Amino acid sequence: MNIALLSYSTRPRGGVVHTLALAEALAAAGQDVTVWTLGRGGDAAFFRVVDPAVRQRIVPFADGSPRETVGERVQRSIAVLREAFDPGPYDIVHAQDCISANAVGRCVRTVHHIDHFTTPELAACHERAITRPHAHICVSSAVAGELAGGWGIKATVIPNGVDHERFAATDPAARARWRDRLGRYVLTVGGIEPRKGSLDLLEAYALLRDRHPRTRLVIAGGETLFDYRDYRARWEARAAGLGVEPVVLGPVPDDDLPPLVAAAGAFAFPSRKEGFGLAAMEALAAGVPLVVRDLPVLREVFGPAARFAATPEALAGELGEALIGDDAIRRAAGRDLAARHTWSAAASRHLDFYAGLS
Repeated sequence: MNIALLSYSTRPRGGVVHTLALAEALAAAGQDVTVWTLGRGGDAAFFRVVDPAVRQRIVPFADGSPRETVGERVQRSIAVLREAFDPGPYDIVHAQDCISANAVGRCVRTVHHIDHFTTPELAACHERAITRPHAHICVSSAVAGELAGGWGIKATVIPNGVDHERFAATDPAARARWRDRLGRYVLTVGGIEPRKGSLDLLEAYALLRDRHPRTRLVIAGGETLFDYRDYRARWEARAAGLGVEPVVLGPVPDDDLPPLVAAAGAFAFPSRKEGFGLAAMEALAAGVPLVVRDLPVLREVFGPAARFAATPEALAGELGEALIGDDAIRRAAGRDLAARHTWSAAASRHLDFYAGLS
């Protein structure tokens, strides 16, 4: 089967991580797979080395004017990818996000989560990317339920995989280097943005620090297409007001991420909206205690492997318990859960899904 998987960026973000891992698993299963994406800012390669069995088509995407709005950038992204992509050679065209789904038209679409935009261009892009594809996959039943309730669309649920061994078997020396540099820390991965609940985590950390003054908050990741400067300014002002100084690492080299995760005292995942929670599943693979926001989707995915919190106060309390408590049962449940979510199983289910398309 000749399969095209399409994404919108070469940089580390959950959907891009998913696309590459799925592509490699499909190729390992004997399929002919090509990943298409936009090379923003001069990027000529993905953020990590990709298995050579997977073909890569990185379409140059020049930086726009400093006055270009997010809506204009999205529209230009769609136009550039549409101009470059030829669906003719492929048996399956599978878009992983709104931009690529708009660019290619008729396709399979994975809906990782459902956004709610107020900008007209983004709202229209989001709507087309849901209604125009001829078949839909979701990574959790909760998101599939949103699709059914909001659009009457029936989606097949295929959960994410996770590179379990990569996070479970990290180098002790690499973990020690992060601990030497940062001390004891609570980690979150995903950057500073509204959907990630960054302001709530800041409030929680201020409360946590009162009880655990030597514990730091470390924030990794943050690559995004959107402009969160106003939110970041509010976050920085609130941090100053609370008298806290989180460590903001930004995007971390791919090889450094597993030991950074594994060295954490706890992993915080206070997202306000998620489709699955791949970064949190990676933390479970590393054996790190996990505290997530109390959302139906995260209850579905993580169950007894995580602690749940609905407010900053509860988040602080659960993080404190995770740092000092005996979480052996949850850790074991987490490792087992992560080990069951393999990319090979996800690829097999995708192939069954593709075979069933008329």
